[in-house]
Amino acid sequence: MKSPFPAFTSVQDIDDISLLLEESLHVKATPLAWNELGRDKTLALVFFNSSLRTRLSSQKAAWNLGMNTMVVNVGTESWKLEMQDGAVMNGDTVEHIKEGAAVIGAYSDIIGVRAFASLTDKVADTNEQTLSQFQRYAQKPIISLESALRHPLQSFADLITIEEVRRKEKIHHRPKVVLTWAPHPKALPQAVPNSFAEWMLGADVELTIAHPAGYELDETFTAGARIVYNQDEALRGADFVYAKNWSAFQNDHYGKVLTNDASWTITGAKMRLTREGKFMHCLPTRRNVEVADEVLDSPSSLVIQQAQNRVVAAQTILKRMLE
Repeated sequence: MKSPFPAFTSVQDIDDISLLLEESLHVKATPLAWNELGRDKTLALVFFNSSLRTRLSSQKAAWNLGMNTMVVNVGTESWKLEMQDGAVMNGDTVEHIKEGAAVIGAYSDIIGVRAFASLTDKVADTNEQTLSQFQRYAQKPIISLESALRHPLQSFADLITIEEVRRKEKIHHRPKVVLTWAPHPKALPQAVPNSFAEWMLGADVELTIAHPAGYELDETFTAGARIVYNQDEALRGADFVYAKNWSAFQNDHYGKVLTNDASWTITGAKMRLTREGKFMHCLPTRRNVEVADEVLDSPSSLVIQQAQNRVVAAQTILKRMLE
């Protein structure tokens, strides 16, 4: 059963990306222009996983609109939730999602949910089990704060950042954007690269995705992008370089780390292959593993600007929902 309430869980929930982008730039220029819009409204932020930028930017965005916020850290500051229908709850879960989501919905007007992929159960991850359960039982508008498959607020902030740089530096050609896999000591979900690819393919950019063999993403998100297995080849002539680790998606190796090839780390030498390209990352990042200090600390790094634009992205979406 699909919830009758509006949701923001992917770029597919947006009718016109270019119009949304213009609206976001207006929001950034006048962030307090709608500070009465959310009066007497409450945003509940439900976290199944850790967060820094998402938690703070969502709260800041809500406050800019005059909203109240409540934060729920599931399993640490609230009961651990059971997700399975028909479960015999004689284990470590204390409350079922049916009641938990309904209660949160009763206390709030909009709900943000952050729940990563398990990287062990591909079926549950692909079905967005946690997010879909909230949509079903909370009976309130839902915003994805990162799900098993996507991180739409991050990707929206990334697009805002690219557009700002494009206008400031008067990039008149269609920008070449490269999403490149980077090494990491642990297995990470595919949500950020999935979502970034999805948003870039809907925007006015040329997208290339580079990764070692075995790290192919779901074609649902990458169809239309140029896929290469040589990072240097991908980086040549790039205007924007987005580095991000992800684990394997294919069935036999789902959620696994197949290689930690340090030659895929983004260094100054790698960036010199680009067209004076800008470096991007969603953060947090492992310094000198995913990206070298010389890049992250250089004028070409946009990571703080991206983080700042997380507030803008969240506020633009909340504004639309309130309106």
